[in-house]
Amino acid sequence: MIYLDNNSTTQIDDDVLKAMQPYLNQLYGNAASRTHKIGWDANDAIKIARERISDLINARPDEIIFTSGSTEGINFIIKGVYDQYSEKGNHIITVKTEHKAVLDVCTYLETKGADVTYLKVDKYGLIDLEELKKAITAKTVLISVMYANNETGVIQEIKEIGNIARKNNVFFMTDATQAIGKIPVDVVEDNIDMLTLSAHKLYGPKGVGAVYIKRQFPKIKITPLLHGGGHEKGYRSGTLNVAGIVGLGKACEMGSKNISIFNNGILNLRNELEKSILTIDSVSLNGDEQKRLPTTVNICVDGVDAEALIIKMRDKFAIASGSACTSAEVLPSHVIMAMHDNKEKAYSSIRISLGKNTNGVDITNFSKLLKENIVSIKSII
Repeated sequence: MIYLDNNSTTQIDDDVLKAMQPYLNQLYGNAASRTHKIGWDANDAIKIARERISDLINARPDEIIFTSGSTEGINFIIKGVYDQYSEKGNHIITVKTEHKAVLDVCTYLETKGADVTYLKVDKYGLIDLEELKKAITAKTVLISVMYANNETGVIQEIKEIGNIARKNNVFFMTDATQAIGKIPVDVVEDNIDMLTLSAHKLYGPKGVGAVYIKRQFPKIKITPLLHGGGHEKGYRSGTLNVAGIVGLGKACEMGSKNISIFNNGILNLRNELEKSILTIDSVSLNGDEQKRLPTTVNICVDGVDAEALIIKMRDKFAIASGSACTSAEVLPSHVIMAMHDNKEKAYSSIRISLGKNTNGVDITNFSKLLKENIVSIKSII
């Protein structure tokens, strides 16, 4: 089985696992226990992890809050900002191609009185910055735009969006789950107020993540999602997952090295893959050619059902038709629908996401088998 579904989850790195192991059975203290060395050791490990995460995104350690992953982080930020700043307004701006974690939270808040604007994207998956500017009102409290899309890999103009938000005195959050550890992310340079990330997207463990909340002027206040102990400066109560957080910290420490790998070797492999499969009759690319993660290829195979193609290839290759969070439902991708408004195209699209363990032989074999199976399916049709 060749794994080409790295946008869904990545294999935990050996060095990450090695760093975690002592905190599973030896240094097992509760980081909130302040009366003995076992607790102090755990707390020290948390501090180191916080520093490693902040270093990767150019934040301060006290601006990092640990969560169970990006879904929790997204819920925490959007609900928390909406609640805390309700006196200013009830308007949120987001994008139709956001992860379901963002879209579902916004749908929920609409039942509580929120006014949500869902920005359109063009056929390349990019928003219109002028449309964003026009959408902002005196009651806008938050702009939420994904850094890099999980299905197409398309990268939005984050720095420009941050500038627009700042000029209009509106908070800007980005779901950077797919971007962290693959491309450089700088919260200061990009004018990001809040950010979410998950460890399992950058070779860390599942079930742990973090949010960045800017503490410099203007200091942001967010209503906690979880209460019960005042952990994490009162933002997120609950005993910290020390081993998981250590793993996240180690993965972030390795992030800079991984970014170099992705933007050189992996990018070249992705380009080789595209050059090969885009010559296949009826295959086209979903997403902008340039403004895209070096790891991600999303293609439409015109006239071929994506699920049928995946089933024919699944004994040898792991690929996906969309987000793992919605793959249990046989529905057209909302991302592809937002880009093309075409159900047939959405049902005919697949995502191939490379990782640092992908090699040239994998790409060659995948391209060959893909072509064979497309021809096979079309011959039946």
